Amino acid sequence: MPILRVRKPLVALVFVSSKISGLGGCAPGMQVIDRQTRALLEERTSILGGNLVPPRMGPEEDEFNRASLSNTDVRTINPSAGEITFDQAAADRDVAKRLTTYTNEALSVEETERLQIGLREAIDIAQRHSREYRSAEEDYILSAIELLRERHLWSPRFFNDTSATLGGNGEDGSFDTALDLINTLRVTKRLPYGGDVEARWVVQAAQDLRNQVSEEYTQSSRIVLSGNIPLLRGAGLVAQEDLIQAERDLVYAARDFERFRRRFVVDIANDFFGLLQTQAQIESQREQIRSQVKDFERTTQLVEAGEERPFNRAISENGLRSAESRLASINQGYVLQIERFLVQLGLDPRTAIDILPLELDLPEPHIEQDEAALRALSYRLDLQNQRDRLDDSRRSVLNARNRLLPDLDLDGSVTIPTDGDLDVGGLNFDDGDIDFSVGATLSLPLDRQAEALALRRSMITMERAVRNYEQFRDNIIIDARSALRAIELAKFRLQLAERQVQIAEKRLEEQEIDPAGVTAQEFLDTTNDLLDARNGRDDAISDLRSAILDYLLQTGQLRVGADGQVEPLAGMVRSTDDGSETGEAGGDDAGGSGG
Repeated sequence: MPILRVRKPLVALVFVSSKISGLGGCAPGMQVIDRQTRALLEERTSILGGNLVPPRMGPEEDEFNRASLSNTDVRTINPSAGEITFDQAAADRDVAKRLTTYTNEALSVEETERLQIGLREAIDIAQRHSREYRSAEEDYILSAIELLRERHLWSPRFFNDTSATLGGNGEDGSFDTALDLINTLRVTKRLPYGGDVEARWVVQAAQDLRNQVSEEYTQSSRIVLSGNIPLLRGAGLVAQEDLIQAERDLVYAARDFERFRRRFVVDIANDFFGLLQTQAQIESQREQIRSQVKDFERTTQLVEAGEERPFNRAISENGLRSAESRLASINQGYVLQIERFLVQLGLDPRTAIDILPLELDLPEPHIEQDEAALRALSYRLDLQNQRDRLDDSRRSVLNARNRLLPDLDLDGSVTIPTDGDLDVGGLNFDDGDIDFSVGATLSLPLDRQAEALALRRSMITMERAVRNYEQFRDNIIIDARSALRAIELAKFRLQLAERQVQIAEKRLEEQEIDPAGVTAQEFLDTTNDLLDARNGRDDAISDLRSAILDYLLQTGQLRVGADGQVEPLAGMVRSTDDGSETGEAGGDDAGGSGG
């Protein structure tokens, strides 16, 4: 049996070429990828005038090395009805006590260490823990990764191919066996206006494995330079379409992420306003119950003294029970609000928290509807995306037209071999034996039906994009004008509600000072009117706060800093505790203090 022997020159050449190819062929680690992605995000965010870079790049690789990921025996938990135990509640149970227990457990009223959350803290927590915020970050990061991938495809790319072939030629039961080993180191580069060039270093060696005496070993190598350039179809900027679109998509992603951050702050603030509003409703309801308890006690004494008819006590008691029922419903609604708010922030819904008073004080804008619409048309990032995507649609039409052209390609190659007179060529390249070829290929478009249909489709898509942009633009105008009117409506409702509260409080005060002649129904009506007035006032306060933030968002004027907090605009004046005003005066958006 022949002995396999490979000469050292062959091993050395393969080793050297493999090491050279390894310089460009090794896959970078995740830390390198993260650094490149972060640098690109910083560059793009800086160009857009922002100051936030997503800090989290993704999970570590070792999270995917668990053997259970490939387990085919996936367990399902689905017991039958007979295996599930159902404990039936007693009909005479103390429901009120159980509701109170549920509320106390949900709100963790017995916890000594409680998380103090104001609006600022809520926004900060949400930016660090919210699942929705993390998904928006990842969308932005994925766009950057896609651009890095596309840029890499346009950079010089190194490859190394090694093949080994063992062949035999049999004659009369005797075989001549030889080993051929070919190693190709190549680098390719796309050309900016179509086509590509390639450089190859091909090392070929052969060893006769049968004849051990002659030790027939041959080795040669060659350098090959080749290229292909389109002149019609596929020529020009159409060749860079994927790279152009990836560059533009990252701009769109940056705008989308910044738009999300602003909307996210508004959503968190609105939910926070809703919690404060519910707290105020609970306090108003408790105040009503305290008043009705006093009235019920007074009415009971009058009935027992024979000065009031018994049905008045029944009216008073029914009103008290209804108020207690409403308080229980509001409490349970508040528990649900808290739990959903915690989930939105990315926290455990069982976290013990205290909602702090509001510190945000936004002034009301003084601006005309048309000016608000103009600002929205100028500042809205999503509208800018829609407008720029129109150019993408128009460019797709040009690219589709290019695909209708004939194929006319130039190609050529130059080969520099080693000295053919040497059995072991090594690196002795012989420039006297250079081979070259240059050619052109013309392919006439005898069948371009599919391409013509694609062109018509791209033209229809472009027209649809124009209509969608016009409709989006018009809706933005409507939204900006509507948001401004919503502020005035909320302010008007707040003024009316405050007056209603004053009237109801005065009426209740008079009835409590002189209860003689006041029936139980009249007192109940007064307390209900006061409760409705207070709830209406709280609703109006919350609506006014939300309307101001929504106006800033709808007109593209809301600015959110790197810390996630709302940044005051030039001209915003904030009220202080002593009634004075701080901040910059003047500007179209200066106004009185918000609710």
